[in-house]
Amino acid sequence: MSDLFDVTDATWPAAAVHKAGAFRIREGRGGGQRVSAATARHSWTKADIDRAETVQQQLCQPALFMIRPGDEALDAELSKRGYAVKDPVNLYVTSIPTLLNDVAPPLSAFVLWPPLAIMRDIWAEGGIGPDRIAVMERAAQPKTAILGRINDRVSGVAFVAVHDSVAMLHALHVVPEQRRHGAAVRIVRRAAEWAHGHGAKSFAVLVTCANLPANALYASLGMEVVGQYHYRTK
Repeated sequence: MSDLFDVTDATWPAAAVHKAGAFRIREGRGGGQRVSAATARHSWTKADIDRAETVQQQLCQPALFMIRPGDEALDAELSKRGYAVKDPVNLYVTSIPTLLNDVAPPLSAFVLWPPLAIMRDIWAEGGIGPDRIAVMERAAQPKTAILGRINDRVSGVAFVAVHDSVAMLHALHVVPEQRRHGAAVRIVRRAAEWAHGHGAKSFAVLVTCANLPANALYASLGMEVVGQYHYRTK
């Protein structure tokens, strides 16, 4: 599980990382929760939590902690301090060959980096604005964006990057009028093809438990939930 969290940090990186006692504080600069959360690096104390809260306040970020497997004691302590559970997340993984048992039809999805203006516009329509695009730009190579196409129209976009032989998909957004036509499946399969060509052995994605359509999509592709995490916020 720790390897997947390393992959997440590498493929969707924070702008900077600060230390506060036993905690790593990610500086997100508007890039979302994953790049703005604090995580415990080792055994922590209550004073360490205080330090983490202070650093997050100095960064003008909300007090936000990522609770991973093994963080049960931290979860309980934050609950006592009035922190609420937010956005439980499923971690899906499968082998690349599982996604390559069928391939995306020709001209149904394209590999493009840097992303075109139309791709940025589609992301913006899905709430993925310049601050999240900046996260993609920070990620190390190999990485790429995927542009989907159905019926001679743009169908959606996604971002994928590889770290330590694991490809992780982020920021998949399908144009509303193109949904339920297989656009997401084609984008994922094209991303897997690209990842295979860049040495990836496994393919991973993070999905909030509340996003039922996305969970159904990845389960239908043979991906399995290998773990969960959630956030605690005041």
